[in-house]
Amino acid sequence: MSTPDPHEPGATCVACPSRFSQLRKLGLRIQDSHFVVALAGNPNTGKTTVFNALTGLRMHTGNWPGKTISRAEGGFSYEDKRFKLVDLPGTYSLLSASPDEEVARTFLLFGQPDVTVIVADATCMERNLNLVLQVLQITRRAVLCLNLMDEARANGIEIDTRNLARDLGIPVVPCAARSSHGIPELIREISIMARRNDTPPPRRLPLEIPGLRLALDQVEADLHQSFPNLPQPRWVALRLLEGDREIMEAVRSGEIGTLAEPVGAQLTS
Repeated sequence: MSTPDPHEPGATCVACPSRFSQLRKLGLRIQDSHFVVALAGNPNTGKTTVFNALTGLRMHTGNWPGKTISRAEGGFSYEDKRFKLVDLPGTYSLLSASPDEEVARTFLLFGQPDVTVIVADATCMERNLNLVLQVLQITRRAVLCLNLMDEARANGIEIDTRNLARDLGIPVVPCAARSSHGIPELIREISIMARRNDTPPPRRLPLEIPGLRLALDQVEADLHQSFPNLPQPRWVALRLLEGDREIMEAVRSGEIGTLAEPVGAQLTS
């Protein structure tokens, strides 16, 4: 007989209607939202299932402005606040290689969502952590949704979510979105993160290359002088030093300045 996981709610707790009593799935009724939540993750992590569980939709999609890449938007209400949820195209990295990944990268970097929910596949954490660590380089207003926990357990995979949360510095919520397991806890953590009055600093990885920090500081200062409202100038500076052609052209043409728009402008069709 298996021993229940002390960190997971029991069957009675999961079935209790009170766990969802604060949630209203708004579907497309998301006007005048208080917070914008970005849903990011690698392809095939169950991100769409998480989106549907939160919004009550079956993937209503439209196109990103000026692009033929689909986006999904929906909403939910929790504790008298309305949350707009934007399901971004699946991406393995913020170092975009495809048009879909470029859309996800641009929104996460410059759209400045109030919270970023990173959906990861619990059966292959090592591959998924690459994106998690990249997102934490630009914001710690993030929640890690560790999805497909039922499949992980079926394959004998155990994850210490408490220590993982401590190491990453963000909440980690184990989920099995197909059965709504963990969804109430995910909603609660999204709400807590969105309402924070402080701004948790990004988790910066150490720069071990001699002279890189000095060069990075100088390029970041130059960017701030030319584009004072540019979000994530340090990330842009690092991409310039690494020779990212798309970012170099965006800076040269001045287009990088137009990316510093409020999140609503990026979602207007």
